[in-house]
Amino acid sequence: MNQFVEYLNSAETVVLDGAMGTMLMAAGLSGGAPEEWNVSHPDSIRAVHRDYIAAGSRLILTNSFGGTRFRLESHGLADQVVELNRAAAEVARAEADAAPFPVFVAGSMGPTGELMTPFGKLTYEDAREAFAEQAQGLAAGGVDVLWVETMSDLNEVKAAVEGVRSVSDLPIVATMSFDTNGRTMMGIKPEQAAQVLGELDLLAMGANCGAKLADTEAAVQAMHEAYPQMIIVAKANAGIPRMEGDELIYDGTPEVMGAYAQRARAAGARLIGACCGSSSAHIQAIDKALS
Repeated sequence: MNQFVEYLNSAETVVLDGAMGTMLMAAGLSGGAPEEWNVSHPDSIRAVHRDYIAAGSRLILTNSFGGTRFRLESHGLADQVVELNRAAAEVARAEADAAPFPVFVAGSMGPTGELMTPFGKLTYEDAREAFAEQAQGLAAGGVDVLWVETMSDLNEVKAAVEGVRSVSDLPIVATMSFDTNGRTMMGIKPEQAAQVLGELDLLAMGANCGAKLADTEAAVQAMHEAYPQMIIVAKANAGIPRMEGDELIYDGTPEVMGAYAQRARAAGARLIGACCGSSSAHIQAIDKALS
C-alpha cells in the first residue's frame, strides 16, 4: 500500500502546508516562473518546505502549481516541463525525508490557465497530455500523491486525472476553488463537484483557495454531505486580501486560521491546511488548534 494512504488511514486529521507563492514573493521572486526556482534557487524552496514542516505540516505540496506546458510557455520554459516538475518533487522530497517524523509529498498540479472547448481553444486531449507530462516529472521526482488543485472546470479535472493515470498509479487528490456566489468560476456548485469527483476513484477531494473563508468552509461541508464516504480537503486562503500600497495583505491572522481549521474539521474535512496569504505561523496555529 502507498505509504501516505497508510498514514492517512491511521490519522484522524492531517495538517497540510500553506502558500508557496506568497513565501517566494517575500523571498524575492518577481515576475518569473516560480517553478524555475526549483533549479535556480533550490535552497529557497527547501527553506519554505522546511518552515512548514517545523510548523506542523505532514503533507507538503511541491512548487509546481503552474508546471504545465501552457503556463510555462509564457516564460519560455515549455520545453522544461519534466525537468522543472521533477526538480520540484526532489527538493520537497529532500526536506520530507530529512524530517524526524513522517512527512509526505504531494505533487501540485494547478489549472492550465486556458479555457476548454467550447468556451476556449483548449481541447480535452491537449489538456490530458499536458497533465500527463507534468505528472511524469513529479512522479520521477518521488512524490507520494498527485494533487490536482484550484480547479474551476470539471472537464479539466477529468482531463488531469486521466492524464495522471496514463503515466502513474499514484493516488490522486482533487480540489476546486469556490469563489463566485458559492460556485466555481465556471458555475459549478460544491454538490455537483462532489458527485462528479466522487466517481473518479480519488483518494480525496475538497476545496481550496476561494474568495473568503466562509465560502471554502461552506463548500467543504456541502461536499462532505453530498459524498460522506470521501475524504475531504480544506485549504482556504488566509482571509480576504486587500492592497496596502504595493503590497497585498490578507486579513486572516494565525488565530483566525486556527479557528477555521476547527470548523473545517467539524464540517467533515480530514486534510486541512491553508492557501494564498498564509505562512508557517498560520500552519502552526492550525496544527495547535487541531491538536
